[in-house]
Amino acid sequence: MLNAGSKLGPYEITGAIGAGGMGEVYQARDTKLGRDVAIKILPEAFAHDPERLSRFQREAKMLAALNHPNIATIYGLEQSNSTHYLVMELVSGETLAERVKRDGAVPIEEALAICKQIAEALEAAHEKGIIHRDLKPANVKVTPEGKVKVLDFGLAKAFAGETNSDPSNSPTLSMAATMHGVILGTASYMSPEQARGKSVDKRTDIWAFGCVLYELLTGTQAFDGEDITEILAAIVKTEPDWQALPAETPVQIRTLLRRCLQKDKTLRLRDAGDARIEIQEALTAPAPAKPTISAARLVVGWRQAAVLGMAAVLIAVIAGLAVWNLMPTPAKVVTRTVINLPPGDQLAVPDYPEIALSPDGSQLAYVAIRGNSRQIYLRPMDGFDVRAVAGTEGAIAPFFSPDGQSLGFFAVGKLKRISVSGGAAQTLGDAAVPGGASWGNRGSIVFGNATGVPLREVPDTGGVPRGLSPLANGEGVHLLPDFLPDGETILFAVGNLNAPRIVAESVRTGKRRDLLSEAADPKYAASGHLLFVQGGTLMAVPFDASRASVTGAAVPMVENVVEVPFTLVAQYSVSAKGSLAYVPGGIQGGRRLVWVSRNGTEQPLAIPPHAYDSPRISPDGKRIAVSIGGQIWLCDLSRGTLTRFTFDGNANNRPVWTPDGKHIAFYSNKEGILNLFWQKADGSGGLEQLISSPTLQVPQSFSPDGQWLAFQNIDAATSTDIWVLRMRDRKAQPFLRTSFIEGNARFSPDGDWLAYVSDESGRSEVYVQSFPGPGAKRQISTEGGTEPAWNPNGKELFYRSGDAMMAVDVATKPTFVLGNPRMLFAGQYVPASVPITNYDVSLDGQKFLMVEPEQRAITQINIVQNWFEELKQKVPTGKK
Repeated sequence: MLNAGSKLGPYEITGAIGAGGMGEVYQARDTKLGRDVAIKILPEAFAHDPERLSRFQREAKMLAALNHPNIATIYGLEQSNSTHYLVMELVSGETLAERVKRDGAVPIEEALAICKQIAEALEAAHEKGIIHRDLKPANVKVTPEGKVKVLDFGLAKAFAGETNSDPSNSPTLSMAATMHGVILGTASYMSPEQARGKSVDKRTDIWAFGCVLYELLTGTQAFDGEDITEILAAIVKTEPDWQALPAETPVQIRTLLRRCLQKDKTLRLRDAGDARIEIQEALTAPAPAKPTISAARLVVGWRQAAVLGMAAVLIAVIAGLAVWNLMPTPAKVVTRTVINLPPGDQLAVPDYPEIALSPDGSQLAYVAIRGNSRQIYLRPMDGFDVRAVAGTEGAIAPFFSPDGQSLGFFAVGKLKRISVSGGAAQTLGDAAVPGGASWGNRGSIVFGNATGVPLREVPDTGGVPRGLSPLANGEGVHLLPDFLPDGETILFAVGNLNAPRIVAESVRTGKRRDLLSEAADPKYAASGHLLFVQGGTLMAVPFDASRASVTGAAVPMVENVVEVPFTLVAQYSVSAKGSLAYVPGGIQGGRRLVWVSRNGTEQPLAIPPHAYDSPRISPDGKRIAVSIGGQIWLCDLSRGTLTRFTFDGNANNRPVWTPDGKHIAFYSNKEGILNLFWQKADGSGGLEQLISSPTLQVPQSFSPDGQWLAFQNIDAATSTDIWVLRMRDRKAQPFLRTSFIEGNARFSPDGDWLAYVSDESGRSEVYVQSFPGPGAKRQISTEGGTEPAWNPNGKELFYRSGDAMMAVDVATKPTFVLGNPRMLFAGQYVPASVPITNYDVSLDGQKFLMVEPEQRAITQINIVQNWFEELKQKVPTGKK
């Protein structure tokens, strides 16, 4: 703080005015020009950021060019030693915030006169391309002479810079975070686009102008709440209390307010000049004429007759309206449409949610495979054009933001978001094994993880995810969350080996309620129903969202919906406005194990279809260890039999043989979180824990001598890294620990190299690094790559690039030498759901053991418009 008498250049401080969201403000005397001024001290951050200071100087020069009687003038930006400060016009009088706090509502005529001058200030600034961005009663003063002065014009942008679009990081909010009332005061005047962190234009000022006018007329804020979250939610979702306006408010002013406070800015009043004209006309409109006494006597006779006639007409009109209102509202027409994907496209593997309707039902997002790439495509419901969303390559499980303007999705072990209108994808956090997600209306995303860990919540602007309630005994996974309208309660599916169920839980308190058993993939329908899938049939049950309780019996609605039981996923989506999208096909998830030759010829194994995952060939080539539905099974290749191998715990997956074939390592939740275990290959002895850790661990390969086990360590704080476990003393140590995602670690046959996958380049690529390191590192793939595996002869390295199986010739001695990648074959084989390799290589290096989906080429999506009409008819909720 500066004391009276302090000097900044030619300015002598005479007293403190206050501290605003963007710096301390003082009254000072300009000793050169002999005038009183206001001094705003810039935060210290500016002095240490030359680029930001330079940008602020450019903005200040433009703002200094504003010359209008209703705008407080900025004289310039100056510096004294290390202190940078703005010199501004000193405006006497009180702010509108002080006036309303003292007196409440302002008389209508005075309020209109004040707002007319505010509109004139906005009009002048907007003509020069300058937006206020922080208009509120505290930034408007009225001088003792009645002159209105708008303060801090354009400073919000100057302080924020050029890219700040997050409302929680706006300069007024973030820099005033410790000042009581400042945050709430600013948030209440944000436009919906500001509240959502989107770009702004002059219509943001129009919104704030409407908020100021409303507050002057009513004495209350148009949008209020106990904290910033409630305020921003009100701005986005609710309407002001229009009944609070004084009864004598002119009709055209009521209309003006509604036009200013349109949430959709494309429907909002466009120009401050139009507001000025409306107010001017309201102020100058003549009062209704009152008849003279003599005139009243002349008309009294016919008026009585007219009154009687009008009364009769009025009665008829009222009767007609009553009859009209008693007539039932015609039901919306239910229509059905089949969307066929463009030729050559097909929906991605249905283990994940692959379709999503926007909340208003206007857009359909789906994940499709085109050629060798997988990404999100958008299709408008009122058109036929399909658009690939650039930046979503490798995506799975798309979901919309509450406003429908952004898409969330998972890719390369990350949770991401992207604007539907285009732009770069933003990484929000780590999500190694995605299990569905839901975007709440209070600025957070909850997502599942298919590895036996709790649901996690992350801000929709990004951050470190926090875990929600832990899994209880017997619960394998928590998946497929869906927010209820309160933004705090989620539905989700609880998976275990025998009886999946649906529960509701508060993300704040952790209080949970069981809702349905033998049910999967829950979704809330705004019609007052809980939707779920059971045996390939979409079911609906009456549901009270306010109490998170089922209120009736379940009724089947749509049969033959694609469902993958062991992932709890069904392919359907519903919009808040009542549309349904689903993929026909019934129960899916049956997979086959097939041998595929180097030229792509297939030979299925003589075992029945199951939910196969992570097959591994034994060192002698006689058996296969494979995951099926949370347990590990062994396949005897000579006899064509399957035998269950694990029984303890309900999430035993990702088998890895020891080089001598005597043990199989895997991860298990037998002791809680998924850690490394192993068991004798003959089935004796039970599970033995190799390492106990609070982090998730995925085994990946043993060194040829059996002395080291490479595994993936998944920790939200340090991302996803490659560690190795020394088997003789069970000591673990990091091999590759960075801020990137690394996994799929595979030892070379000579044990001197580790092949792995990393996203350090911005996409997944295959690398090789010497072991035990540190040492040389080489990039193997050139156009993206995952799932590396060595030819047992050590002379080739294989990997997958989309649907293509690639091969690279390698020589590891005396030096590491690489050939060029070449494609062996391509096919729609099931990709890895986690950073592991979802295939294996025969001992002679001539065949590949692949996982093939039982049903392929899903190319159809069914759409039912106004489906809620059928839903309400078949499943009444008891609500009018």
